[in-house]
Amino acid sequence: MTLTQRWQERGWALLQLLLVASVSVFSIEDPRCRLRGDPEIPLLSKDEDIMIGGIISFHLRWKNRQDTYMDKPLPLQCISLNLRAFQYAQVILFAIEEINNSTELLPGISLGYKIYDACASIARGVRVALALANSNEVVFAPSEAPCIRPAQVQAIMGESFSSSCMAISTVIGPFNIPLISHFATCACLSDKTKYPSFLRTIPSDYHQSRALAQLVKYFGWTWVGAIRTNDDYGNNGMATFTETAQQLGICLEYSVSVFRADPPDKIQKIIDIIKASTSKVIVTFISPTELYVLMHEFFLHNLTGYQWVGTEAWIFDSETAARDRHHILDGAIGLSIPKAHVSGMREFILDVTPLNSSSNELFTEFWETCFSCKFKQSKSSAENQTECTGHEDVTGVQNSFTDMSLMPIFYNIYKGVYAVAHALHNILSCNKTCNNKVQLDPFTILQHIKKIRFTTKGGDEVYFNENGDPAAKYEIINWQPAENGIVDFVAVGLYDASLPADKQLNLLNKSLFWAQNSPQVPLSVCSEKCPAGTRKVLQKGKPVCCYDCLRCAEGETSNITDSITCVRCDPEFWSNERRDACVKKETEFLSYEEIMGALLTAASLFGTCMTAVVAFIFFRYRQTPVVRANNSELSFLLLFSLTLCFLCSLTFIGRPSQWSCMLRHTAFGITFVLCISCVLGKTIVVLMAFRATLPGSDVMKYFGPAQQKLSVLGFTLIQVIICILWLTISPPFPFKNFKKFKNKIILECALGSAVGFWAVLGYIGLLAMLCFILAFLARKLPDNFNEAKFITFSMLIFCAVWITFIPAYVSSPGKFSVAVEIFAILASSYGLLICIFVPKCYIILLKPEKNTKKNMMGKGAQK
Repeated sequence: MTLTQRWQERGWALLQLLLVASVSVFSIEDPRCRLRGDPEIPLLSKDEDIMIGGIISFHLRWKNRQDTYMDKPLPLQCISLNLRAFQYAQVILFAIEEINNSTELLPGISLGYKIYDACASIARGVRVALALANSNEVVFAPSEAPCIRPAQVQAIMGESFSSSCMAISTVIGPFNIPLISHFATCACLSDKTKYPSFLRTIPSDYHQSRALAQLVKYFGWTWVGAIRTNDDYGNNGMATFTETAQQLGICLEYSVSVFRADPPDKIQKIIDIIKASTSKVIVTFISPTELYVLMHEFFLHNLTGYQWVGTEAWIFDSETAARDRHHILDGAIGLSIPKAHVSGMREFILDVTPLNSSSNELFTEFWETCFSCKFKQSKSSAENQTECTGHEDVTGVQNSFTDMSLMPIFYNIYKGVYAVAHALHNILSCNKTCNNKVQLDPFTILQHIKKIRFTTKGGDEVYFNENGDPAAKYEIINWQPAENGIVDFVAVGLYDASLPADKQLNLLNKSLFWAQNSPQVPLSVCSEKCPAGTRKVLQKGKPVCCYDCLRCAEGETSNITDSITCVRCDPEFWSNERRDACVKKETEFLSYEEIMGALLTAASLFGTCMTAVVAFIFFRYRQTPVVRANNSELSFLLLFSLTLCFLCSLTFIGRPSQWSCMLRHTAFGITFVLCISCVLGKTIVVLMAFRATLPGSDVMKYFGPAQQKLSVLGFTLIQVIICILWLTISPPFPFKNFKKFKNKIILECALGSAVGFWAVLGYIGLLAMLCFILAFLARKLPDNFNEAKFITFSMLIFCAVWITFIPAYVSSPGKFSVAVEIFAILASSYGLLICIFVPKCYIILLKPEKNTKKNMMGKGAQK
């Protein structure tokens, strides 16, 4: 069972008991209404026209005792005087005195006060709240009349602790008595269904928790520890912080709770958790009392170097700084209420005259604590203590009473009292005078307080939203070393929840000090940031802040730190070496500028020139028997087709375009068919010539020059028709190939129709095979007249080249496939040129004696 559940269970039982006691009749016959049990006496009081209540913890602890419930329990014995509480009380008195002396606010009306000590006890806080609501006076009423009376105070100022305010507001809420707190920040108190009469002049922890999360995120701390007070303030505040931190990508390595009364073994467990942690930042939602315990333990275990992030509870508290003698909290940063100044308040607080006139016992205890002395008549006086005279100068000592670092909190109390006064001013219709005949009731006052909007003399506007909360504004405080060895609370930034989300947190351009007064911002992460070019991969079984950084795959990039994904580059781009940007892919095609392209171009042009030389020789010696044999016209047509074959290879070099893609394959197909048709015609001529020499043979009349030309034309026309169909149905086109290489774009010509391409090659192959077979059959004819063996050898080379071309073409990457095709064209063209024409040129130029008709007919060999 949690602490909250325990006090709720016991608080309800106590509440029922107190409510019954407060309205019960002492006896059936006794017509008097009075409180059962011992009455509660205010520590400070002054009766005036309208009363305001106050609940302040003048003591921080009480003596534990074991009640047997056999006898009436003794009153709670409070100990550990809280000098801060006297400052709070003085501020209430200061505000009331200012209002009473004012001629503009509540003229002719005096405010009085009754201030009780809650002793930092929830139960006692509820009890004194009921005392403020009912008073201790005996009220006579007829037995048949209900025992009711108006509340003795119109509003209650206090308490400082959220848990106490929750209990008190639960009790007085049904009576609609306003409870205005100056220091209770729990976001749960904004729930008006549970706490309808609660208001406050300090912002809700809902905003502070979110501001702390944004502050932690601002400095890049994603791996932090969390410590909270085990009460409503700490638990609710840390819950909101945790929720916001998760939204901002901040992870909590641990989250522990501590309470001032925790046993030593639990404190040791907390220390062990912190020792085992790797985070260097501790976010706190903790009260000063619990912080003192932790500071002591940190010193005992030599735990240093932690960056503390605090709330308004302690971040600007000079007493906390004074107790940090071992510099555990050096460089702390956190949120505080904005600084405030009210003229005359400091002087009034230090004037203890009202305290001396109110309660001799309270004044004595205060004086002895403030000056560390004892009055002579004091029962607890010790021999080693200075004797109090009662005339000591308060301004001459330095302690929590004379320290004014909590002036923003004092200002909150001041605004709360003025809020009640302005509400009363409106209800009583005050102008120069007030209407005293108006019957005041807490509900009306509560409604008017919720609607008030006024400006203090310091220029600050005061109002409450629908949840009874003020506007949320904080200063960002950094603990910095001062020359005298104490801590200087330096405002280094602002947080304003009323601004847009991206402008709420504003750090000023000031140098900051961090843990151990280091000028370097501490690093507190589970994993280092993943640089650009990598992505985060969560570590199994660990929070989202713990991850590994994996390099992006090829073709993927990330250009921000801590990227959770890598983005694939567009098809025309590729990742650079660092994987942090996409760069345009290199485009690859066979160009004239590169060495391979230049060599192939040179080979093509050389073949063209060589063919031209052969054609010139043949033309020069066109009347000789070698040239005239086997149809010289076919020879010249073959030389022309070979020239086109050499030149068509040039269409495969350069950037592919729509026209070049269509031209390269069709030109290659048609010129090669023309070339093979001419060779086929020459082969048929050889066979027919020898067949015609047989007796009675007249075959040559069926394959004369005209038929030879028509056969070449017919064979070529078939290829032309194939090419026209290919270009018409699905022509080749330029294509960017992204698949063959990851980091390159291959510019190539897509076939369009694979059937058309292989039909062109297949037809060339068919003619080549037919030519080879016929030449092979004519290989044994007389050598002098026969060129069939040269044709056979040239066709053998042609077929070998194109058979090996197919696997080489398919397996060659990128531009090399184009180079393979060009090489096949040139190789087969050179094969035809060399095998068929070089032997004839050899005879024409070097063996002219063999270039005779007699030698061609084989007669020279018979001699």
